[in-house]
Amino acid sequence: MKALRALLMSESRILLRDRMAFFFTFAFPLLFILVFGFLMGDIGNVSESAMGIFVESGVDRTHLDETLAAAGSMAIEPFESAEALEAAVVDREVDFGLAWNGEALRFFYDANRVQENFAFQQVAQGLTTDFDLRRQGAMPSITVEPVDVGDVASTGWFQLVLPGILAFSVLSSGLFAVSGHLTAMKERKVLDRMVVTPMPPVALLIAIVIVRLIIGYISTLITLGVGVLVFGLKYDVSWLRFTVFIACATVGTMGFGTIIALVVRRPSSASNLANAIAMVMLFLAGIYFPIEFMPAFLRAISRGLPLTHMANAMRYATGVMDMAEIEFWAITFSFLGIAILLFPVLARYAVRPSRQ
Repeated sequence: MKALRALLMSESRILLRDRMAFFFTFAFPLLFILVFGFLMGDIGNVSESAMGIFVESGVDRTHLDETLAAAGSMAIEPFESAEALEAAVVDREVDFGLAWNGEALRFFYDANRVQENFAFQQVAQGLTTDFDLRRQGAMPSITVEPVDVGDVASTGWFQLVLPGILAFSVLSSGLFAVSGHLTAMKERKVLDRMVVTPMPPVALLIAIVIVRLIIGYISTLITLGVGVLVFGLKYDVSWLRFTVFIACATVGTMGFGTIIALVVRRPSSASNLANAIAMVMLFLAGIYFPIEFMPAFLRAISRGLPLTHMANAMRYATGVMDMAEIEFWAITFSFLGIAILLFPVLARYAVRPSRQ
């Protein structure tokens, strides 16, 4: 027991000194959500947008005011000229603009806001239709009522991104635990010296697993807490699913790291390869770019990536995505199964001394 406690303390210190592992376990998730949260956290949330309007003097604006009053909670800011409105859109004092000269509606957009302009254009189309009907004294012939199907209410873009980043953090923690850490120990002949000690080498693996589980779980809690406190995100976390999934996914990705460690022997090369694999998965697994936006061949690749299923399971565990209960547990225990299959390989790799 004393030997195991010593190994746990040693592994904790090593992890904190490992800049690459520390960055992808703690710093990267926080950096990602802070940067993208402040820059792009409101993408698609038109209700919080501000629209500037300019109406030429002497023009009847009765129907326009009725249309804007029915538009929802968007902030409306008046301007004294079309030029002032255009300048405000360019300077992002308002999100987009509307000008009415009595004959035509003109909408102003910032060409640099590529992702948000699509939502603004949809709002503009709705305003135009409603305004035209009011001018004709007509009402819509049918009522359109959006209905969110499933048990989970509609969520925002960033609310879905954060659980994906948590899944990526778990993936990185598991990959670097073996691919970088154990290859470094093997290169420094640390494992060779352990073979001749009375302590069973499997104790090292137990220590690595325990430390990575604890550190990974703490990292996800910190990242989730920052998202909730800083950006006001709301999650209905099932702590049983959340905890079991992190444990199984961490040991499962450590199994994947075993494959990298067996193929690449130098620690720097192993870490670089693990980093490259993790980053490719980040952009193809629907964490930031929705899978639905990808070409068909990339969607097929995405469905085969472990991180895609990890992200979906994490979203389900945090209450922002629907999923069949059996599918969640199938994903969770499949990672446990991967660990059971690959950990004996990892044990043999750790125990075997280097050949001279």
